Amino acid sequence: MMNLPFTPAVYEHAARFVGRTPWEVSRNPELLYAGHRAAWLTYHHTPVVVGIDIYNLEAEAYGAHITVPEGNGIPAIHEPLVDSVEAGLALPPFDPQRDGRLPMVIAVAQRLKRDLPEADVRLPVAGPFSVAFNLRGIQNLCEDVALRPQLTARWLMQLADNQARFCRAIAAAGLDIAFFESAAAPPLLSPRQFREIELPALQRILSLAADIVGHPVPCIMGGDTFRIYDELMSTGTHFVVCNVETNQAAFVARAKVEHPHVRIRVNMDAAIVACDQPERIYREIDRIVALTAGHPNCLLGTGCLPYETPPGNVQLIKDYLASLS
Repeated sequence: MMNLPFTPAVYEHAARFVGRTPWEVSRNPELLYAGHRAAWLTYHHTPVVVGIDIYNLEAEAYGAHITVPEGNGIPAIHEPLVDSVEAGLALPPFDPQRDGRLPMVIAVAQRLKRDLPEADVRLPVAGPFSVAFNLRGIQNLCEDVALRPQLTARWLMQLADNQARFCRAIAAAGLDIAFFESAAAPPLLSPRQFREIELPALQRILSLAADIVGHPVPCIMGGDTFRIYDELMSTGTHFVVCNVETNQAAFVARAKVEHPHVRIRVNMDAAIVACDQPERIYREIDRIVALTAGHPNCLLGTGCLPYETPPGNVQLIKDYLASLS
Protein backbone atom coordinates (compact mmCIF):
# COMPACT_ATOMS: atom_id res chain seq x y z
CA MET A 1 0.00 0.00 0.00
CA MET A 2 1.29 3.45 -0.93
CA ASN A 3 1.90 5.75 2.03
CA LEU A 4 3.32 9.12 1.02
CA PRO A 5 2.67 11.80 3.66
CA PHE A 6 1.85 15.23 2.28
CA THR A 7 2.64 18.66 3.64
CA PRO A 8 2.43 22.00 1.85
CA ALA A 9 4.97 24.74 2.59
CA VAL A 10 3.02 27.78 3.77
CA TYR A 11 4.79 31.14 4.04
CA GLU A 12 3.36 34.09 2.06
CA HIS A 13 0.37 31.90 1.22
CA ALA A 14 -0.81 32.39 4.82
CA ALA A 15 -1.70 36.00 3.93
CA ARG A 16 -4.41 34.69 1.61
CA PHE A 17 -6.35 33.36 4.61
CA VAL A 18 -6.85 36.84 6.05
CA GLY A 19 -7.47 38.59 2.72
CA ARG A 20 -4.49 40.92 3.08
CA THR A 21 -1.24 41.37 1.17
CA PRO A 22 1.91 39.52 2.20
CA TRP A 23 3.45 42.89 3.10
CA GLU A 24 0.61 43.77 5.48
CA VAL A 25 0.64 40.37 7.15
CA SER A 26 4.43 40.25 7.44
CA ARG A 27 4.48 43.32 9.70
CA ASN A 28 1.35 42.89 11.79
CA PRO A 29 1.39 40.34 14.63
CA GLU A 30 -2.40 39.91 14.69
CA LEU A 31 -2.58 39.27 10.95
CA LEU A 32 0.46 36.98 11.05
CA TYR A 33 -1.11 34.93 13.85
CA ALA A 34 -4.53 34.80 12.18
CA GLY A 35 -3.12 33.84 8.78
CA HIS A 36 -0.97 30.96 10.00
CA ARG A 37 -3.66 29.76 12.39
CA ALA A 38 -6.28 29.64 9.64
CA ALA A 39 -3.84 27.94 7.26
CA TRP A 40 -3.08 25.20 9.80
CA LEU A 41 -6.74 24.67 10.63
CA THR A 42 -7.34 24.19 6.90
CA TYR A 43 -4.27 22.14 5.93
CA HIS A 44 -2.89 20.64 9.18
CA HIS A 45 0.55 20.89 7.61
CA THR A 46 3.87 20.16 9.32
CA PRO A 47 5.71 22.24 10.25
CA VAL A 48 4.04 25.61 10.71
CA VAL A 49 6.84 28.03 9.82
CA VAL A 50 5.93 31.42 11.25
CA GLY A 51 6.82 33.95 8.61
CA ILE A 52 5.93 35.44 5.26
CA ASP A 53 9.19 36.69 3.75
CA ILE A 54 11.23 34.18 5.69
CA TYR A 55 14.66 35.05 4.27
CA ASN A 56 14.46 38.75 5.18
CA LEU A 57 14.21 38.55 8.95
CA GLU A 58 17.89 38.49 9.90
CA ALA A 59 19.02 40.94 7.22
CA GLU A 60 16.40 43.41 8.43
CA ALA A 61 17.58 42.89 12.00
CA TYR A 62 21.07 43.85 10.85
CA GLY A 63 19.60 47.06 9.39
CA ALA A 64 18.64 46.25 5.78
CA HIS A 65 15.57 47.97 4.31
CA ILE A 66 12.64 45.89 3.04
CA THR A 67 10.92 47.35 -0.01
CA VAL A 68 7.12 47.47 -0.15
CA PRO A 69 6.10 45.29 -3.13
CA GLU A 70 3.24 45.90 -5.51
CA GLY A 71 0.03 44.00 -4.94
CA ASN A 72 0.55 40.52 -3.52
CA GLY A 73 4.27 40.41 -4.21
CA ILE A 74 6.71 39.09 -1.63
CA PRO A 75 8.63 41.77 0.30
CA ALA A 76 12.29 41.90 -0.70
CA ILE A 77 15.55 43.75 -0.13
CA HIS A 78 16.68 45.64 -3.24
CA GLU A 79 19.51 47.80 -1.88
CA PRO A 80 22.53 46.14 -0.23
CA LEU A 81 23.26 47.20 3.33
CA VAL A 82 27.04 46.74 3.01
CA ASP A 83 29.32 47.81 0.17
CA SER A 84 32.12 45.31 0.82
CA VAL A 85 32.93 42.09 2.62
CA GLU A 86 34.93 44.15 5.10
CA ALA A 87 31.83 46.19 5.90
CA GLY A 88 29.93 42.96 6.42
CA LEU A 89 32.58 41.70 8.81
CA ALA A 90 32.27 44.96 10.75
CA LEU A 91 28.51 44.57 11.31
CA PRO A 92 27.73 43.92 14.99
CA PRO A 93 25.51 40.91 15.75
CA PHE A 94 21.80 41.65 16.00
CA ASP A 95 19.79 41.21 19.18
CA PRO A 96 16.85 38.83 18.59
CA GLN A 97 15.04 40.30 21.59
CA ARG A 98 15.12 43.81 20.16
CA ASP A 99 16.02 44.15 16.49
CA GLY A 100 13.74 44.12 13.45
CA ARG A 101 10.74 41.81 13.45
CA LEU A 102 12.44 39.04 15.40
CA PRO A 103 10.68 39.77 18.71
CA MET A 104 7.35 39.86 16.85
CA VAL A 105 7.75 36.51 15.10
CA ILE A 106 8.94 34.85 18.31
CA ALA A 107 5.88 36.14 20.17
CA VAL A 108 3.51 35.07 17.38
CA ALA A 109 5.07 31.60 17.26
CA GLN A 110 4.65 31.22 21.02
CA ARG A 111 1.00 32.19 20.72
CA LEU A 112 0.42 29.71 17.88
CA LYS A 113 2.12 26.93 19.81
CA ARG A 114 -0.05 27.65 22.84
CA ASP A 115 -3.30 27.82 20.85
CA LEU A 116 -2.53 24.95 18.43
CA PRO A 117 -0.93 22.32 20.69
CA GLU A 118 -1.05 19.65 17.97
CA ALA A 119 0.91 21.80 15.49
CA ASP A 120 4.68 21.63 15.03
CA VAL A 121 5.42 25.36 15.23
CA ARG A 122 8.87 26.50 14.11
CA LEU A 123 10.70 29.70 13.36
CA PRO A 124 12.70 30.16 10.14
CA VAL A 125 16.46 30.57 10.54
CA ALA A 126 18.40 31.56 7.42
CA GLY A 127 21.77 30.10 6.52
CA PRO A 128 24.88 32.26 6.29
CA PHE A 129 24.95 32.54 2.50
CA SER A 130 21.27 33.51 2.37
CA VAL A 131 21.87 36.23 4.98
CA ALA A 132 24.92 37.47 3.05
CA PHE A 133 22.85 37.39 -0.15
CA ASN A 134 20.44 39.92 1.34
CA LEU A 135 23.08 42.09 3.00
CA ARG A 136 25.47 42.33 0.06
CA GLY A 137 23.29 41.79 -3.03
CA ILE A 138 23.54 38.73 -5.23
CA GLN A 139 25.80 40.13 -7.96
CA ASN A 140 28.19 41.62 -5.43
CA LEU A 141 28.26 38.43 -3.37
CA CYS A 142 28.96 36.23 -6.39
CA GLU A 143 31.86 38.54 -7.31
CA ASP A 144 33.15 38.27 -3.74
CA VAL A 145 33.01 34.47 -3.94
CA ALA A 146 34.97 34.49 -7.19
CA LEU A 147 37.51 37.21 -6.39
CA ARG A 148 37.87 37.10 -2.60
CA PRO A 149 36.96 33.56 -1.61
CA GLN A 150 38.90 33.37 1.67
CA LEU A 151 37.54 36.64 3.02
CA THR A 152 34.02 35.70 1.93
CA ALA A 153 34.32 32.34 3.68
CA ARG A 154 35.41 34.17 6.82
CA TRP A 155 32.35 36.42 6.65
CA LEU A 156 30.05 33.44 6.16
CA MET A 157 31.54 31.77 9.23
CA GLN A 158 30.96 34.95 11.25
CA LEU A 159 27.35 35.12 10.07
CA ALA A 160 26.91 31.46 11.04
CA ASP A 161 28.22 32.12 14.53
CA ASN A 162 25.94 35.15 14.84
CA GLN A 163 22.90 33.01 14.01
CA ALA A 164 23.48 31.07 17.22
CA ARG A 165 22.03 34.06 19.11
CA PHE A 166 18.78 33.73 17.20
CA CYS A 167 18.73 29.95 17.73
CA ARG A 168 19.20 30.38 21.47
CA ALA A 169 16.36 32.93 21.62
CA ILE A 170 14.10 30.49 19.77
CA ALA A 171 14.94 27.65 22.13
CA ALA A 172 14.50 29.90 25.18
CA ALA A 173 11.01 30.72 23.90
CA GLY A 174 10.17 27.01 23.89
CA LEU A 175 10.17 26.81 20.09
CA ASP A 176 11.92 24.84 17.37
CA ILE A 177 13.86 25.72 14.21
CA ALA A 178 13.30 25.31 10.48
CA PHE A 179 16.58 26.08 8.70
CA PHE A 180 16.69 27.55 5.18
CA GLU A 181 19.69 28.07 2.89
CA SER A 182 18.42 28.00 -0.69
CA ALA A 183 20.62 30.85 -1.94
CA ALA A 184 23.74 28.72 -1.60
CA ALA A 185 22.75 25.84 -3.88
CA PRO A 186 23.89 25.36 -7.47
CA PRO A 187 23.67 26.92 -9.96
CA LEU A 188 24.28 30.10 -7.94
CA LEU A 189 27.38 28.53 -6.43
CA SER A 190 29.34 25.87 -8.26
CA PRO A 191 29.81 22.59 -6.38
CA ARG A 192 33.45 23.52 -5.78
CA GLN A 193 32.55 26.96 -4.44
CA PHE A 194 29.89 25.43 -2.24
CA ARG A 195 32.33 22.89 -0.84
CA GLU A 196 35.20 25.31 -0.24
CA ILE A 197 33.45 28.54 0.77
CA GLU A 198 29.94 27.77 2.06
CA LEU A 199 30.10 24.26 3.52
CA PRO A 200 32.26 24.97 6.60
CA ALA A 201 29.89 27.77 7.68
CA LEU A 202 26.82 25.64 6.91
CA GLN A 203 28.17 22.74 8.95
CA ARG A 204 28.96 25.17 11.75
CA ILE A 205 25.47 26.66 12.07
CA LEU A 206 23.71 23.32 11.71
CA SER A 207 25.90 21.88 14.44
CA LEU A 208 25.26 24.89 16.69
CA ALA A 209 21.51 24.75 16.04
CA ALA A 210 21.35 21.02 16.76
CA ASP A 211 23.21 21.49 20.04
CA ILE A 212 20.91 24.36 21.05
CA VAL A 213 17.57 22.63 20.36
CA GLY A 214 18.78 19.12 21.19
CA HIS A 215 18.30 17.42 17.83
CA PRO A 216 19.34 17.79 14.16
CA VAL A 217 17.39 20.51 12.35
CA PRO A 218 15.98 20.38 8.82
CA CYS A 219 18.17 21.81 6.09
CA ILE A 220 15.81 23.30 3.49
CA MET A 221 17.73 24.11 0.35
CA GLY A 222 16.36 24.72 -3.14
CA GLY A 223 18.31 24.58 -6.38
CA ASP A 224 20.22 21.74 -7.99
CA THR A 225 21.16 19.96 -4.76
CA PHE A 226 21.98 16.58 -6.32
CA ARG A 227 25.24 18.18 -7.47
CA ILE A 228 26.16 18.75 -3.81
CA TYR A 229 24.56 15.61 -2.40
CA ASP A 230 27.61 14.47 -0.42
CA GLU A 231 28.19 17.91 1.04
CA LEU A 232 24.56 18.31 2.03
CA MET A 233 24.45 14.96 3.80
CA SER A 234 27.73 15.73 5.58
CA THR A 235 25.97 18.43 7.60
CA GLY A 236 24.28 15.82 9.81
CA THR A 237 20.76 16.97 9.01
CA HIS A 238 17.98 14.39 9.14
CA PHE A 239 15.63 16.26 6.77
CA VAL A 240 16.28 17.61 3.28
CA VAL A 241 14.23 18.83 0.36
CA CYS A 242 14.44 17.44 -3.17
CA ASN A 243 13.29 20.15 -5.58
CA VAL A 244 12.13 20.17 -9.17
CA GLU A 245 15.32 22.01 -10.15
CA THR A 246 17.43 18.92 -9.47
CA ASN A 247 17.52 15.28 -10.58
CA GLN A 248 14.87 14.09 -8.16
CA ALA A 249 14.93 10.44 -9.21
CA ALA A 250 18.71 10.19 -8.79
CA PHE A 251 18.58 12.04 -5.46
CA VAL A 252 15.94 9.71 -4.00
CA ALA A 253 17.58 6.56 -5.38
CA ARG A 254 20.92 7.45 -3.82
CA ALA A 255 19.43 8.49 -0.48
CA LYS A 256 17.44 5.26 -0.27
CA VAL A 257 20.68 3.27 -0.29
CA GLU A 258 23.17 5.57 1.42
CA HIS A 259 21.11 7.67 3.87
CA PRO A 260 17.82 5.86 4.53
CA HIS A 261 17.43 7.63 7.90
CA VAL A 262 17.20 11.08 6.27
CA ARG A 263 13.66 12.24 5.50
CA ILE A 264 13.23 13.66 2.02
CA ARG A 265 10.46 16.04 1.07
CA VAL A 266 10.10 15.62 -2.69
CA ASN A 267 8.53 18.78 -4.03
CA MET A 268 5.98 19.14 -6.76
CA ASP A 269 6.37 21.96 -9.25
CA ALA A 270 4.82 24.93 -7.42
CA ALA A 271 3.43 26.33 -10.68
CA ILE A 272 1.49 23.10 -11.20
CA VAL A 273 0.26 23.12 -7.60
CA ALA A 274 -1.22 26.59 -8.18
CA CYS A 275 -2.73 25.87 -11.60
CA ASP A 276 -6.42 25.41 -12.45
CA GLN A 277 -5.97 22.08 -14.24
CA PRO A 278 -6.60 19.09 -11.96
CA GLU A 279 -5.22 16.62 -14.48
CA ARG A 280 -1.83 18.38 -14.46
CA ILE A 281 -1.81 18.18 -10.68
CA TYR A 282 -2.70 14.47 -10.72
CA ARG A 283 0.08 13.68 -13.19
CA GLU A 284 2.60 15.57 -11.10
CA ILE A 285 1.58 13.55 -8.04
CA ASP A 286 1.84 10.34 -10.08
CA ARG A 287 5.37 11.30 -11.11
CA ILE A 288 6.54 11.74 -7.53
CA VAL A 289 4.71 8.66 -6.26
CA ALA A 290 6.57 6.61 -8.89
CA LEU A 291 10.03 7.95 -8.14
CA THR A 292 9.63 7.59 -4.35
CA ALA A 293 8.28 4.03 -4.52
CA GLY A 294 10.19 1.75 -2.17
CA HIS A 295 11.63 4.53 -0.01
CA PRO A 296 9.49 4.81 3.13
CA ASN A 297 11.20 7.97 4.39
CA CYS A 298 9.84 10.31 1.72
CA LEU A 299 6.98 12.76 1.79
CA LEU A 300 5.26 14.86 -0.84
CA GLY A 301 5.80 18.61 -0.78
CA THR A 302 4.58 21.55 -2.78
CA GLY A 303 7.58 23.83 -2.77
CA CYS A 304 6.73 27.26 -1.44
CA LEU A 305 2.98 27.59 -1.98
CA PRO A 306 2.38 30.67 -4.13
CA TYR A 307 0.07 33.26 -2.58
CA GLU A 308 -2.50 32.74 -5.31
CA THR A 309 -2.81 28.96 -4.85
CA PRO A 310 -6.50 28.08 -4.38
CA PRO A 311 -6.86 26.25 -1.05
CA GLY A 312 -9.04 23.78 -2.91
CA ASN A 313 -5.97 22.61 -4.82
CA VAL A 314 -4.35 21.48 -1.58
CA GLN A 315 -7.46 19.49 -0.68
CA LEU A 316 -7.48 18.05 -4.19
CA ILE A 317 -3.92 16.79 -3.65
CA LYS A 318 -4.89 15.25 -0.32
CA ASP A 319 -7.92 13.55 -1.82
CA TYR A 320 -5.97 12.15 -4.77
CA LEU A 321 -3.27 10.74 -2.49
CA ALA A 322 -5.98 9.15 -0.37
CA SER A 323 -7.49 7.54 -3.48
CA LEU A 324 -4.09 6.02 -4.33
CA SER A 325 -3.86 4.48 -0.88
